[in-house]
Amino acid sequence: MIERLRDAVRTPPRTLARMAGGRVASPHEPRRITRTVPATQLVALLLAFVLLATAGGVLAAGLTLPFAAAANTATDQTITLFDEVPDELKPGPLSQASTVYSANGATLATFYAQNRIVVPLADVSEVMRNAVVAIEDQRFYEHGGVDPQGILRAAVNNLQRGAKQGASTLTQQYVKNVLIDQAEQSGDPFGVIDANEDTNARKVREMKYAIALEKSMTKDEILQGYLNVAQFGANSIYGVETAARYFFNKSAKDLTLVEAATIAGITKAPSKFDPTRNPDLAEERRNLVLNKMWQLGYIETRDEWQDARNTPIADTLHVTPVPVGCQAAEGSAFFCSYVIATIMNSPEFGETQDDRRELLYRGGLKITTTLDPDKQAAAAQQVSAHVPNGNTAGLEAAIVSVEPGTGKILAMAQNVPYDPSTDPEPGTTAVNYAADPAHGASKGFQPGSNFKPFVLAEWLKEGHTLNEVVSANKVKRLQTTWHASCRGPFSSRQADAWGPANSDGSGSGSMSVLKATYNSVNTAYATMSTQLDLCSLRDTAWSMGFRPTTKPGSAPGEGASTLYNPTKDDIFVTPSMIIGTQTTSPLQLASAFATLASNGTYCSPIAITEVVSPDGTQLPVPSANCDPNALPSNIASTVVYAMKNVLTMGTARGNGLANGHIAAGKTGTNNESSQTWFTGFTPQLVTSVWVGEATGEVSHLNIDFNGRRIRPLYGSTLAAPLWKDYMDQALANAPVVDFPAADPALIGTPPAPPKPTEPPAEPQDGAGDGDGAGASAESNSLTNWLDGIGGASHGAGHGNGNGGGR
Repeated sequence: MIERLRDAVRTPPRTLARMAGGRVASPHEPRRITRTVPATQLVALLLAFVLLATAGGVLAAGLTLPFAAAANTATDQTITLFDEVPDELKPGPLSQASTVYSANGATLATFYAQNRIVVPLADVSEVMRNAVVAIEDQRFYEHGGVDPQGILRAAVNNLQRGAKQGASTLTQQYVKNVLIDQAEQSGDPFGVIDANEDTNARKVREMKYAIALEKSMTKDEILQGYLNVAQFGANSIYGVETAARYFFNKSAKDLTLVEAATIAGITKAPSKFDPTRNPDLAEERRNLVLNKMWQLGYIETRDEWQDARNTPIADTLHVTPVPVGCQAAEGSAFFCSYVIATIMNSPEFGETQDDRRELLYRGGLKITTTLDPDKQAAAAQQVSAHVPNGNTAGLEAAIVSVEPGTGKILAMAQNVPYDPSTDPEPGTTAVNYAADPAHGASKGFQPGSNFKPFVLAEWLKEGHTLNEVVSANKVKRLQTTWHASCRGPFSSRQADAWGPANSDGSGSGSMSVLKATYNSVNTAYATMSTQLDLCSLRDTAWSMGFRPTTKPGSAPGEGASTLYNPTKDDIFVTPSMIIGTQTTSPLQLASAFATLASNGTYCSPIAITEVVSPDGTQLPVPSANCDPNALPSNIASTVVYAMKNVLTMGTARGNGLANGHIAAGKTGTNNESSQTWFTGFTPQLVTSVWVGEATGEVSHLNIDFNGRRIRPLYGSTLAAPLWKDYMDQALANAPVVDFPAADPALIGTPPAPPKPTEPPAEPQDGAGDGDGAGASAESNSLTNWLDGIGGASHGAGHGNGNGGGR
C-alpha cells in the first residue's frame, strides 16, 4: 500500500481523476505492512480523489458509489458531511485594532481583542509573500484550494513514520482562520471550538469552503486575506502588518528577507516560534523557511541565503509593543478614559454597550479627538507640580480645559496616576475627578462659590444691576422668605431658618453686588437670592450648562443618588443652592463658564471630532449641540465684567495672567474646605481647577501641605495659582483678546462713596470668599451643615495676617 501511495503522490492529477472509480483493496487481502491505517487517514486519502474529481468537474453521480461501497462507515459519513457543508463562505471584515488620536494625529491609545492592522497585498513586500508561500503551501499557485498531492504525501509520511503531518493548503488555513474570527466576533465560543478541533467534520468543511473560495477569489485575494487574518505572535499579534511593526518597528512593505522569514515561521505555532519568547526555536524555524525559499528559487544567490541563515535573530529584533487600553496614554490617560466612556455611552456607536465594546475592540476605528497635546502636557505638568501625588495633606487635584463656542475638551489631567485594574496600586485610581459619573465614575464635588456666577446672571436677568446695594448682614431667615415658583412653599418653621456665614466671621453693613461678587460675600448673596425666583435661577444655571452629579436625599440621613443623565429638575431648588451645595464636576463647570467666555453660547463638552471605519466610512459622533441663546449676550458680558475683578481686586488677586491676557474667574470653597476651586477663562480658553479630597469627608481647615501650614485651604490657596501657571503656559503664543464690553445699563449707577472713617490697623479688602456649602435647608438635622464656612478672606484679622485666601 505504501508503494501505491508513493506512486499516487507522483501521479498527475488527470490520472488520479481517472483512478477515482478504481478498485479499493479488500481489508482481507494480505498487506505488505503491518501498520494499521486509521480511519481518519483513510478518509483523507479517499477525499483526495473525490475532491480532485469534483474540482475537475468530472465526478458523475454514480462515481461516488465505489467509494461508498468500498470505504468504511467513516467514509460514508465524511461524504455526507461534505454534502451538508454550505457551498459558500463569505469572509467579512476582520477584527481590527481601534486607535485613539489626539487632535494633531498623534496616537494616544489602542484597543483590540486581536491586534491587527489590515493592509492590501500591495503593502506587503514580495519577499514576505514568498516566505509564507514557501513554508506554508509551495503549490499554492497550482491547486484549486485542496491539494491532493499534499494529502497523499502527508498520508505516506504518516504511515511510514507514525507521525501526524497536516496537508492543509494556504486556502484551507485561510478558511479556518476566517471561521475562528467570525465566531469570536459573533461571541460564539462553540464556533471557535469547532473551528479548532481536530475532526473530520472540520476538515471536510475547510476543504469544501476552500474549493468554493478558489472559484470566487483570486490567488492574490486569498493570499492577502491569509496574511491579514493569521496569527504571527504570542501577544495577540495578528496579520503581517502588526507583526512587522511589533517585531521590527516597520511596515510589512519594508521587510527584509531575514525579517520576512522570521515572521513566516511563526504562524505554525505562534507561541512556540515567537522570537521574543523562544529565540532559538524561532531562529531554527526561520532557517527552515530560508531553506524552502532557496529550494524554490525565491532567493537568488547562495551567499544571500547563507548570510540570512547566519544572522542571529536577536540582532534583527526591534520589539515595539502596542499596549491595549488607556494606560498607554500616560499623562493623557484620564482624557482617554473619558473618550472611551463617551463611546460606551453613545448610541451612535451601537444599540447596546456590548455592541459598542465590540465595535471599539474589533472595528478598526480611527478615533480623532479634541485633545491639544501642548495644552495637555502643560496641564499634566502643572497639576503635578502644584499638588504632587502623595503630598502630606492627602490632597488630590484635577484640571480640565474647554474651548469656548465649540465645547471641545482641550486638556484633562489630575495628580493621581491612572490605574484601571481591579487591584490598583496605592496612590492610583481609575476615577476621573474632572468628569461626571457617566464618564469617570466620580460623584463630583460641591462647587461652593463657583455657583455664584449663575446667581449673578439671574440677578441681572431679573432687572437688577451690579451697583445695586444689598445688605451683607449675617442673619438667619425663615425659608418662607425665599420664592420658588416651580414648587410648593418652603418650611415656615423657625428651626429651619437658614443663613450662611462668611469666612472671616463678618456679617454687617451693606455693599454693592459687584463688590459682593469679587469678594465672594455669602451674606450679601443670600440677600440677593431673596429677591429672585429660585426656580428661574435653576433654569438659568441649567441653560448656562450647570449639571449636577448627585441629587441630595429627601430625608435626613438619606444618601445622595448619583446622576448619570441629569435633567433640569435634578437641580435641587433650595435657599442654600446659591452657595454651591449641589455637586458637579470640573468639566461641567468649565463648560458652563464657557457660556460666559463665548458671550452667551453654551456647548456640551465633546471629546471626539471624527470616527472613521476601515473602509473610510465616517461614523456619526456626539454633537456639542451649541445653543447661541443660552444666555443673553449683554448678561454674559456684564457677568464677565464683574468676574474680571476677582483677579484684580478680589479673592484671587495676584493670579492675573501674564503677557497682557485678560481673564475672568471665580474662586470656590465648600464647608470644611474639603473641596476648593478656581474656574477662570479668557475668550479663547476656559479652565477649571479642583483641589480637595475625593470623598469630601476630610476637613482642610488646618493642614500641613508638604511643610507648608495652611489654615484653612481656600480656592485661592492652591487652585488659583495652579490655574494661573497653566494658563500662562497654555496661552504663551496666543494673541491677547478682550471680552465684549459690559452693558452699562446692567452695571448701574455706582453707590455714593461712604463717609470718611478711621482706617483699620491692617488693610481689609472684603468679607472673604464666602464659599460655605451645605445640604438641603429643608433638613432640620442638617441645619448646622448649612452655615457655610465661606472662603478666602484677605483681611488682616484672619489666619496669619493675609487670611490664607490667596
